Amino acid sequence: MKNKNLFKFLLKFLFSLLALGYVLSHINLKGILTLASDASWPMLLLGLLIFNLSKMVSSVRLNIFFRVLGLDLKEAEALRLYYIGMFYNLFLPGGIGGDGYKIYLLREHRGQGIKDLVSATLLDRISGLSPLLFLGGILFLFSSYAVLYPWLRPLDWLGLVTVIPITWILYKYFFQRFTSVFLSTVSLGMITQLLQLFSAWALLTAIGFDRYMIEALTLFLLSSVAAVLPVSVGGVGVREFVFLYGFTVLGLPADYGVTFSLLFFLVTALSSFTGLFLRHGLERTS
Repeated sequence: MKNKNLFKFLLKFLFSLLALGYVLSHINLKGILTLASDASWPMLLLGLLIFNLSKMVSSVRLNIFFRVLGLDLKEAEALRLYYIGMFYNLFLPGGIGGDGYKIYLLREHRGQGIKDLVSATLLDRISGLSPLLFLGGILFLFSSYAVLYPWLRPLDWLGLVTVIPITWILYKYFFQRFTSVFLSTVSLGMITQLLQLFSAWALLTAIGFDRYMIEALTLFLLSSVAAVLPVSVGGVGVREFVFLYGFTVLGLPADYGVTFSLLFFLVTALSSFTGLFLRHGLERTS
């Protein structure tokens, strides 16, 4: 099993490496280094701060699901657990992932049933994904991409009017135990995604990108969906490819998009690394 998990990780790593190599071969690497080195530190720090604030809100959302299961986790404890999951998702090879490790810890130290924990963590992902799709759909309508790809507009409208009702249906018929927290968890998911957008805005502003902001934020949300696909390590290569293509079709300098994407990964990595130091604290209090 360990060999199988390691093989999967190596495949993801290879895919990320190839995708990132492709992107870097189509842009000016010196331009990226210049943009990154000249970036505004106050705006970069603001982006880092807002990103971590979004994770705090996500932690509160996940803890709501855990409370439905009867798990009495303090918010500080739930936050530690969330950062541990982020670390495992981003840095460690294998197939367990951050969600799997959170389930393991709660099963091991709290005796909670695996089926309930899987339902809670899966629904936590869904309650974050549906607001992301909703906001992405709104930004698309106001972006140049709606003009460039008019055939996507009806599909976009269809998604806008159905994504939240579909999420409710999932709660109602597949996760009935959690229907009482539908409104609060989806609302917190919306706040999380809005904070992520503000974090992205801060990073884009830091590198001096002040035009076509709606297009860049649309691509950011699209790349966030693409990064969820289990084909890369931490979304590396996937995000950059989305920005390379998205900026190129509009005739925008792709250096800005790829630089932003790499900076966002750096912010994610720095934040996730906190989980390494918080793991033992959670185990002592469990």
